[in-house]
Amino acid sequence: MRSGMTSTPTRTLPSGDEMPLVGFGTWDIDESAVGDAVRTALDAGYTHVDTAEGYKNEAGIGPAIAEHDREDLFLTSKVLPSNLHYESVLEACEASLDRLGTSYLDLFLIHWPNPTISLRETLDAMARLHETGKVRNVGVSNFTRYQLMFARRVSDVPIAVNQVEFHPWLYQADLLAYCEENDIVLTAAAPLARTRVLDDDTIASIAAEYDRSPAQVVLRWQVQKGVVTIPKSTTPAHIRANLDVFDWELDPADVERIDAIERSERIYMIDLADETYGIPR
Repeated sequence: MRSGMTSTPTRTLPSGDEMPLVGFGTWDIDESAVGDAVRTALDAGYTHVDTAEGYKNEAGIGPAIAEHDREDLFLTSKVLPSNLHYESVLEACEASLDRLGTSYLDLFLIHWPNPTISLRETLDAMARLHETGKVRNVGVSNFTRYQLMFARRVSDVPIAVNQVEFHPWLYQADLLAYCEENDIVLTAAAPLARTRVLDDDTIASIAAEYDRSPAQVVLRWQVQKGVVTIPKSTTPAHIRANLDVFDWELDPADVERIDAIERSERIYMIDLADETYGIPR
């Protein structure tokens, strides 16, 4: 998405492209249902859609985004850790583009680091995709600070984004600070802890005080930190409500209350034994 193409607040990437602060996540939405969900999101005003080859729903997203001006959308996909060799990255990107029915991705991410494949090799392939215009911005996902530091050293193009699990039960403040210091946008995956954090007492209390839903409070907390967030839902009312986080704000004291939540819980981890990922133990 080019600068100035959306009314949704954005973060500026190193390329100058604008990445909408709230996107529509599509994890765990079946290919047969994802098209309707994406259409609902786009009709509600979303302009940012996040998917991955591993979600196995890109073919369902393609027809939905085809109904809109491509330049008005910000489209993210990810390459599986089993496909991180140079030629495999190029082939995976081509396959994603074909399924999505587009000639380019606004953002292409390494979905998970793979310790058995050279990161330099992977990022060389990403640089090639960037050079040919098939990928406008390059990023990573589920990288620790150390892995991110190394990626920055070996990449010929800026690492624009690190998408990681980030929510009030996993407030990765140090990683966020590192990203901010190095012009990297942090994207919150599982931003609502797959709904578990919505029952948190602090979140529920603040939601009641603001007459907002717990989900809106969590998403607003992320937005106020400059974090891009990608909630997912197949319920039209929830899809619309998740975007309604820009015309109000949390008091700094309430942001601090959320920051101070003591519970620490990681919601997802990669299963290295899963054949999909192709990473030997």
